[in-house]
Amino acid sequence: RRSADLPRRTVKAIYIHQPRYPVCKTKYPQPTEQTMKKNLILTAILLAGAAHAAEHEIKMLDIGADKATMVFEPAVLKIAPGDTVTFIPTNKGHNVESKVIPEGAEAFKSELDEKYSVKLDKEGVYIYVCPPHSMMNMAGVIQVGEATNMEAVQKALPKLERRAMSNKGRLTKYVEELANAPVADAKATEEKPAEKSEQSAAK
Repeated sequence: RRSADLPRRTVKAIYIHQPRYPVCKTKYPQPTEQTMKKNLILTAILLAGAAHAAEHEIKMLDIGADKATMVFEPAVLKIAPGDTVTFIPTNKGHNVESKVIPEGAEAFKSELDEKYSVKLDKEGVYIYVCPPHSMMNMAGVIQVGEATNMEAVQKALPKLERRAMSNKGRLTKYVEELANAPVADAKATEEKPAEKSEQSAAK
């Protein structure tokens, strides 16, 4: 037959789309049970550390509870690494500046009459002063964890004491008190704001 007599068949063209760029099928490794346990333990440790980090307050005063002039109160403080210390200018004309710090710690200094907070992570003894009243030996000490830098502290004491025109020997006495000073009660410090709120509510 001639081609014209043959039945016509409809041919459907099927278009298959191929991506322009090859698809990268990367298989990420699934965490093992041991890895998951390690991650859970690490998270628990971090959360526990954050929960136990405490806050402590030190007041800057013209006259202390014992009638001593130009003092930080408390002037001797023992805390745990990671705790935060807030210096409060209860009386005007004061600020705080570190003079001796453990190796690797950052020096700190506040503005005059400003409330100032510092988180102390490095273990060791920190000596600080009130610059406007350093000649009156307005100073204090903080021990964070173990006293890892006591040699440097003892070396710096004579020079710091020589600058004082009054209250001589005060700073040396503070350093000596560190040996028998108890670690500050974090709970008592944290509960103070709540106590104040309850008293205000009662009024």
